[in-house]
Amino acid sequence: MPTPFEYLQSLNRLVHEPARLAILVALSACEKADFLFLLNITGLTKGNLSSHLSKLADAGLVEIEKTYEGKIPITYAKLTLEGKEALGEYWKSVDKVREGIRQLKPLRTT
Repeated sequence: MPTPFEYLQSLNRLVHEPARLAILVALSACEKADFLFLLNITGLTKGNLSSHLSKLADAGLVEIEKTYEGKIPITYAKLTLEGKEALGEYWKSVDKVREGIRQLKPLRTT
């Protein structure tokens, strides 16, 4: 049986990165979100948000839609099925880490 620390090492690093995790969590709470909403909720800069969304899209976890409302360009992002599954697996792994740590016996120090 893997130790909690081995579970930590096996976490999906694409999902585990804090900015990408924030994006995925935000998108998991809605059908889709526009770029400005994600910008505000994550606190990232435009460049960082764009870069992280591109990485998530390249991995198939997020789908990007660029459209116009009138003459105003709008970028939407939504979680794909693969993204939902990856986020679910991530939370399961985190739960295994937490459970494993709870079961560790404290080391005696004398």
